[in-house]
Amino acid sequence: MAFELPALPYPPNALAAKGMCQQTLELHHGKHHQAYVTALNGFVEKNEALAGKSLDEIIAFTHGKTDMAPVFNNAGQHWNHILFWQGLSPNGGGIPSSLESKIAADFGSVEAFKDAFKTAATTQFGSGWAWLVLGTDGKLKVTKTPNGSNPLAENAGTALLGLDVWEHAYYLDFQNRRPDYVTNFLDKLANYEFAEARLKAA
Repeated sequence: MAFELPALPYPPNALAAKGMCQQTLELHHGKHHQAYVTALNGFVEKNEALAGKSLDEIIAFTHGKTDMAPVFNNAGQHWNHILFWQGLSPNGGGIPSSLESKIAADFGSVEAFKDAFKTAATTQFGSGWAWLVLGTDGKLKVTKTPNGSNPLAENAGTALLGLDVWEHAYYLDFQNRRPDYVTNFLDKLANYEFAEARLKAA
């Protein structure tokens, strides 16, 4: 079965008041994410070793294999963006009490978490992602990955939130001001309820 572009969980204009305009969403979701899905399906059709594998299985199978890098990049970006869209909300920014308590316990404070996340997102050179993950030791951590990689591929734990720091994610709204984009995400767009649900399910 071919992979498909998931529908956005909100209208394309729903995040405009929070700093992500409709044009950004339409280009990012409808063009960039769709291109990853289309490319991935093309690779799967041409390679019997990929047939019947789930997205997670393809990521694990292709990770670290030079000859499979194009497959991994597109599979990883499909996986990353599925999480990304769910991690945004027109009602974002508020942290549920149980997640807030966990953040405070593992980072020292919410502000310390946000500072760590901002550092990861702004120091990722070039394209990539910043993540809030539940580590294999049961503690929350902030990580970053280059290009289309992710915590699943790198066995870094369970991803709770991911922020796309490729320029196409923010250029229309923030131009080259990545730090402002990251702050806006953490304070206004991040769907911490989604992160809490993933934490509880882990």
